[in-house]
Amino acid sequence: MDEIVKQALKKWPNVPHCYGWLALDARGDWYMRDDRVQAAGAFPQVKGSRIQHEKLREFIERNYLPDAAGCWFFQNGPQRVYVELEAAPWVWRLSAASADIAGAPTLTSHTGLAAQFESAWLDEAGRLFLATDLGLGIVHTLDMGLAADAVEAALWMPVEARYAALPERFGYRLKPAPAPTPAEAARPPPEAL
Repeated sequence: MDEIVKQALKKWPNVPHCYGWLALDARGDWYMRDDRVQAAGAFPQVKGSRIQHEKLREFIERNYLPDAAGCWFFQNGPQRVYVELEAAPWVWRLSAASADIAGAPTLTSHTGLAAQFESAWLDEAGRLFLATDLGLGIVHTLDMGLAADAVEAALWMPVEARYAALPERFGYRLKPAPAPTPAEAARPPPEAL
């Protein structure tokens, strides 16, 4: 986390969290989702404005963290901006140029962090997810050729998994939401009325 962010947290510790305004797609691109975009539809069907400003993307990526409940956020000064995830908290880029000792491609996150492979998971749509020392992420579509080579060489042995089961298994949430207020929590569900 940037030092300036740490200082802002100390100065303003009780700034409300922000939900629904930032999203990460399955290719590692960040999207701003203002009220108009949110009203137009759910992410990723309606993505919003892709963040293209390099310094802003770098700032987001340096300050991208999970909370204790598995919700990922960008610490924007004193405010936590929770991130809606299309697929997983990480998007892996692969490189054969710097393969590991066994010959498997090396992994780098969409934020530029190196990761160590632990296991591979294939969902019902044929998407490849890799569990690493940083957590679970989806392989970027442009790197599926390298991933297929690692699978064919038996360097990675994907386990079949239902996509809907991955967040619970790996401890993350796709769509963070604020906890209900005590009054909201006490209300019976609509079907009970």
